Amino acid sequence: MVTEIERKVMTASKASISLASVPTQVKDKALETMAEALDAQRKRVLGANATDIENAEKLKQEGKLSQALVDRLKVKDHKIDEMISGIRDVIKLDDPVGKTLSALELDSGLDLYQVSCPIGLIGVVFESRPDVVPQIMSLCLKSGNAVIFKGGSEALNSNRTIFDILVDAIENTPGMPKGAFQLMETREEVMDILNMDKYIDLLVPRGSNAFVKFIQDNTKIPVLGHADGICHVYVDDGAEAKAKAKAEVNLDKAYDVCFDSKVQYPAVCNAMETLLIHKDIAEIFLPKMANMFNDAGVELRCDANSYEIINKLGLLNAIFRATDEDWITEYNDLILSIKIVDSIDDAIDHINTFGSHHTDAIVTENAKNRDLFISMVDSSSVMVNASTRFADGFRYGKGAEVGISTNKIHARGPVGMEGLLIYKYVLLGNGDRVADYAGSDAKPFTHKKLNSNLADVLK
Repeated sequence: MVTEIERKVMTASKASISLASVPTQVKDKALETMAEALDAQRKRVLGANATDIENAEKLKQEGKLSQALVDRLKVKDHKIDEMISGIRDVIKLDDPVGKTLSALELDSGLDLYQVSCPIGLIGVVFESRPDVVPQIMSLCLKSGNAVIFKGGSEALNSNRTIFDILVDAIENTPGMPKGAFQLMETREEVMDILNMDKYIDLLVPRGSNAFVKFIQDNTKIPVLGHADGICHVYVDDGAEAKAKAKAEVNLDKAYDVCFDSKVQYPAVCNAMETLLIHKDIAEIFLPKMANMFNDAGVELRCDANSYEIINKLGLLNAIFRATDEDWITEYNDLILSIKIVDSIDDAIDHINTFGSHHTDAIVTENAKNRDLFISMVDSSSVMVNASTRFADGFRYGKGAEVGISTNKIHARGPVGMEGLLIYKYVLLGNGDRVADYAGSDAKPFTHKKLNSNLADVLK
């Protein structure tokens, strides 16, 4: 007997075939209808979210939910504006389906095309963050992929409301298939889909490192994502010219990058968790930086050298000695570990050893050190004189974001629609036979690159 979750998955898998061939203008019409529906029904969304926030605050008081998850759960008018803007940004993107990636003449009249196509059915499992629903749905729709969602129980009302609004808009758009977007609401359903590799082509988990790691360890389905977001900013001795630094020249660039990386929104995966400082700049840089963090309520966990400098300041907030565990901890909170390093090589070694290959930044005016950091830091995003918080699909111009991947295959870094595409080969011939290209009298292949586009050839 087919269970309810199996029915949903099978329905979405079947609908993904039809969705893959929907024309661009129809998909864009559906996206605009989604944006308009979300705008028209924002009070409904805010009401559902208020219920979730009330329940979440109770769970936080009982120690069952962290402040970081409560923060991610909140939806205000400006957040709905961002959701709507994200959907409309996807409309502006070129339709990636059916693009000719390469064309090769195997022989005269025998042409091979490599063409982009949707992956199929995407399973998205996430904690909190109701804005994930329109982000993923819009990107998947434009790229021709079906989706089955599962949000955290703490966002049940918000997710269901947003999902229902968007699906109603999609399925009432002429030319759009029904059933391509499905919603799961129980933990048991998540466990069930982890075994449905026959139907689900890719899983995208978004949430805590423990949550993502669990998904990665319990399925045969390919997983796009990252388990940890342990991001660093390294303040180089060339953050200002060394001689000028000794004269206490303003280090505003370094202060701005470090403060924004930690404080602007600490509950997300691209926030700085560890600050590394070159020993020759530490005495000049750290006092003001520590005071800025103190005023923002940041708890500091310091190695021996940075503790010695900061402890003299008499700051009001807690200052602790860092432990080995701090270097591998994603706080997602106003907590920061600090370490003074002897050289840029030591900074790079620390990042590659303890980091999560997510996003790491250098603040420097030294071109040699800049280039060394870019080439040697093994992370999906490397920033130079810019906040780690820029590592985001929307900010990278992708319209929205499927997720951030630290994988080294398929897609890496903030992933937009390109992470939801694969390709197929299309060979156009005229009764051609392999037998003619085998044996002692075999015809040779020409293997000549072509500039033609399959869509134009098929017109």
